[in-house]
Amino acid sequence: MDFITLLPDFGNLLYTVAAFVAALLVIVTVHEFGHYFIGRLTGIRAEVFSIGFGPRIISYSDLHGTRWQIAAIPLGGYVKFMGDANAASAGADAEAMAHMTEEERRHTMHGAPVWARAATVAAGPVFNFALSVLIFAGVFIWSGTATDVPSIGAVVELPGGAGEIRRGDRIVSVAGLATPDYPALNIAVEAVPAEASLSYVVERAGQVLTVSGPALFPARLAGIGAGSAAADAGLRPGDVVLSAGGVPLVRFADLQAAVLAAEGAPIELSVWRPGMAAGESLVVSLSPRRTDLPLRDGGFETRWLIGATGNLFFTPETRRTGIWEAVEGGASETWFIARSSLSGMWNMLTGAISSCNLRGPIGIAETSAQAASAGMSNFIWFVAMLSTAVGLLNLFPIPVLDGGHLVFHAWEAITGKPPAERVLNVLMTLGLVLVLGLMAFGLNNDIFCP
Repeated sequence: MDFITLLPDFGNLLYTVAAFVAALLVIVTVHEFGHYFIGRLTGIRAEVFSIGFGPRIISYSDLHGTRWQIAAIPLGGYVKFMGDANAASAGADAEAMAHMTEEERRHTMHGAPVWARAATVAAGPVFNFALSVLIFAGVFIWSGTATDVPSIGAVVELPGGAGEIRRGDRIVSVAGLATPDYPALNIAVEAVPAEASLSYVVERAGQVLTVSGPALFPARLAGIGAGSAAADAGLRPGDVVLSAGGVPLVRFADLQAAVLAAEGAPIELSVWRPGMAAGESLVVSLSPRRTDLPLRDGGFETRWLIGATGNLFFTPETRRTGIWEAVEGGASETWFIARSSLSGMWNMLTGAISSCNLRGPIGIAETSAQAASAGMSNFIWFVAMLSTAVGLLNLFPIPVLDGGHLVFHAWEAITGKPPAERVLNVLMTLGLVLVLGLMAFGLNNDIFCP
């Protein structure tokens, strides 16, 4: 093997690392800015705001005495407040604190009132959640909201074309089933015959016409999940699966049935890709994976999946999404991710679902690279999901995490004094061991789980 043969793999590695670092830096910077911003509002002064660790590359000091810097190791960041012994804010600099006046001590993390310290600590996770809500809301505003009636915004590319369907058509009925709105259209998806060509009644330019069109929900891959069997096999959004195991497919439901019937055994798919001529195809082999899916109403459903989603043969005509509507949608999506994460952890602890669902740095890095490869919108969506996960993890009541510090502050608020220094040191050590253990467990899953 010569060096030239290693270049493609080396390039993929660099892309994976770059995507992971980019996602991490955005999320950590927002998290640390939350600490800094609320700290400043509550009178706690920051000496250093660092993006990255290690030696400084560039820096400048603002009028408030905070040094803003970019450091050499881009794997996180930190805020060092006045009076901190180190960048982790794990303890006070006793010597420095001893020489401060009472007013100066008030501006340190260790001399400020407990409410100010608690607010500053909680701000990091809160800013992570806020980032997620804003990103999701931005995506909803950018993509728009489907109109109430099923109208054609654009027709997707299919091997047999879209028949006589045109952009701007309003679908009145499909195969004799009335479709006044999208709930009715969703019912029609299940009820119409599994045929490659269907009869549609559409309203076009004030006229009602009967036209032919493709399957309502064809076996087309609208989305590919990062880290999925479909992604690993090289399938792309827009691919149309013509057959599975030699059996012709018409609807996406047919593909789902074929995947379910395989029960994890390899399936050979015949795939048409946009740009190919009618009749051309490529062959892809993949093995469905047993996957634990979070449900919107709570809990999990275990199914065999290849990690691809389907959609209608058209993109709906959209209207502008209102700002408040988008924020509500962003908050709902953030809450769903947080709730699903908590439910997943509980179900892993009880053995209800596989512990392989917990991934470590390698798995997260690979997923971030695949999300970036799928397009900027997918990567941005992934950053929002990861930001929610980071915010949630930091709220866990584990010493060394923000949640652990909040527990200490709650203890101080109730008893009137902080935990004893020796007890605090022991708890911090145990917390560090627990966090490192979780990281090691996730890394083990990255290496040995399918």
